[in-house]
Amino acid sequence: MAVSSLSLSFISKPKFGVQSWASQSEPAAISAHGIPKCSINTSSTDEQKSVQSVSCKRRELVFGLGALSVNSFPISPVFAEEKPDNYEVFVDKVDGYSYYYPSDWREFDFRGHDSAFKDSHLQLQNVRLSFIPTNKTDIHDIGPMDEVVANLINNVYSAPTQVADLLNMQERNIDGRNYCTFEYVLTSPNFARAAFATIAIGNGRYYTLIVGANERRWRKYRNQLKVVADSFKVFDMI
Repeated sequence: MAVSSLSLSFISKPKFGVQSWASQSEPAAISAHGIPKCSINTSSTDEQKSVQSVSCKRRELVFGLGALSVNSFPISPVFAEEKPDNYEVFVDKVDGYSYYYPSDWREFDFRGHDSAFKDSHLQLQNVRLSFIPTNKTDIHDIGPMDEVVANLINNVYSAPTQVADLLNMQERNIDGRNYCTFEYVLTSPNFARAAFATIAIGNGRYYTLIVGANERRWRKYRNQLKVVADSFKVFDMI
């Protein structure tokens, strides 16, 4: 299996050239070095300013100063021939995809998703996979990846009351198919959730895998969940 990887050392400021799939929210500010800026929009309501302020404080608490560097965002060992210990493999031959999930997680129904697994005790620590029809053949056909990802976290994944922050983004090619994995945080006034998302296109479908946990557990389980995000593969349906 041929694998090549491109890790972006910076993420340009989103231009939002991609059509929105939901109501727009305030875009996350990204510095020239890929570090989310803790800035408050002066035109926001008092409630929105409060959410943005909480987001800044929590990011500094959980992630330290700025976003994680690209050097700490390596490809996991899931591309080896053998499955890592303490993981199981989910394969959907009908819909043409597979991924790893922790062995102690259990399958559950997640509305609007094709498959999902969650921690036995913490429902918010989970992985889920969804797809929609598309006439595109590659993720780059959608648009520049920085714009595509910014649109997803601001207009699709986040609710109007949440502040979305992009922390990192990585592109890679596996057996001729392009994938993009990105790390982000969604912050509400009283809650924050961090996640990895991996997107890919194949079989006339636009696939999205999301694996995440609440803010409190992210630092401890981030590397474990990164293995899940990196393991996602699309294969041609027979």
